[in-house]
Amino acid sequence: MRFFRRHWYEVGAVVAVGAVGGLALMWQDMGVLQRLLLTNFIVLLVHQYEEYGWPGGEPAIMNMVLQRSSTPDRYPLNQLSAMVVNVPGAYGFYLAPVFFPTVIWLGLAPVLFGILQFVVHGVVTNVKLRSVYNPGLAAVVLGHIPVGACYLYHIHAQGLASVWDWVFGVAYMLAFQLVCLMKMTYTWLADRDSPYAFADEEMRRFDVRQKLERLAVR
Repeated sequence: MRFFRRHWYEVGAVVAVGAVGGLALMWQDMGVLQRLLLTNFIVLLVHQYEEYGWPGGEPAIMNMVLQRSSTPDRYPLNQLSAMVVNVPGAYGFYLAPVFFPTVIWLGLAPVLFGILQFVVHGVVTNVKLRSVYNPGLAAVVLGHIPVGACYLYHIHAQGLASVWDWVFGVAYMLAFQLVCLMKMTYTWLADRDSPYAFADEEMRRFDVRQKLERLAVR
């Protein structure tokens, strides 16, 4: 568990490679919705690696840019909460509709969530860092948004989504955000004295501290 808690996003990168292979092998046996939903899951894995692995820096961005923590290596986000939110939480959220592609509201939720991550990565974080890029933005712009747009176009063109699909999809997305992201990160697993601090190299990625220091000088 200690190894996985530290390296889950690198393991996820390996899973992404395997998933790409699986998508290629099963392409002819999958419907359009299933292909798009599995691709969206692969984009999630790339997104997570971009945030935490290369270029990385998400722990520092969360705890120093979006929040101003006195113990940024472990509060509010720490290694345990990051792993729990991103693996059992996000994997389940993105993978479930792959196995049930005809349940439209189940697929709508992660598709909409992926697209709306542009708000945090493309607007909020960039404004705070006075930058045009931050880790995770590339996967959102090049992956979640185009895949999501294709999914939304397909279900609209084929008349697959009812009003209730949209209601349940949005409600499910908000519930995931509230429970898995907000509560898990900021309440249930948050601890100023958490033993699950991020490693030094995880905190140094993307030079977040230096960027903030330069902004303070200006």
